[in-house]
Amino acid sequence: MHLDPRGLLFLIPAALVAGLAHWWVRRVFQQAARIPSLTGATGMEAATAVLNGAQIGGVFIEDVAGQHLDHYSPAEQGLLLRPQIHDGANLLAVGIAAHEAGHAIQDADRHPLLGARTVIVLAATCGSLMGMILFAGGFLVVSPFLVYAGIGLFFVTVAAQIVNLPMEFDASRRAAPFLLAAGVITPDEVRAVRRVMRAAACANVAGTVTCIPTAYRYLARPARSARDKKLV
Repeated sequence: MHLDPRGLLFLIPAALVAGLAHWWVRRVFQQAARIPSLTGATGMEAATAVLNGAQIGGVFIEDVAGQHLDHYSPAEQGLLLRPQIHDGANLLAVGIAAHEAGHAIQDADRHPLLGARTVIVLAATCGSLMGMILFAGGFLVVSPFLVYAGIGLFFVTVAAQIVNLPMEFDASRRAAPFLLAAGVITPDEVRAVRRVMRAAACANVAGTVTCIPTAYRYLARPARSARDKKLV
């Protein structure tokens, strides 16, 4: 089997970064989930404090059983949280709920990129899957067009995730001060909760970096296949 040395030069550092990013985010979340909030505040109460502190009305907070992601929906004007975040009385629930409430603040302030963020989140959710389907379909029907259409869609998804990162960090920055001001957390908990909120924003970074090794494989595999066909 032919091994492209350039692939190793690109793949190994990317894989290490991806592994470290996932390890850090997961470690922060696991540690925070085991730390009860000293005030007994739940994720729902944390989100409410952020919304009230920012004087934002008309935004509902709901626990949605069975969903895998916590998010703010501009169309519904609501925070949709997993039950363990909505009802959790630990620093993980407080940090994540507050981070999502930060997006509601962006909406109330008419942040110019919030509309684009909604499209980006949808694209990031569907783009990778559609890219893989097109890519695999191209190989099944021997269609270079479908293969490279899948590659193109995949890279557009990666670019969309990168563009979205500043919005995630901005949401955490906006929400954090209201937690302490409302007494949801104590001064001793500020550092840990801010860490959770940074990790919530960086979860997208981890996902984006993870796409890099896959993107290389997507791009290199058809190129090697074409080269191998010439050699036969």
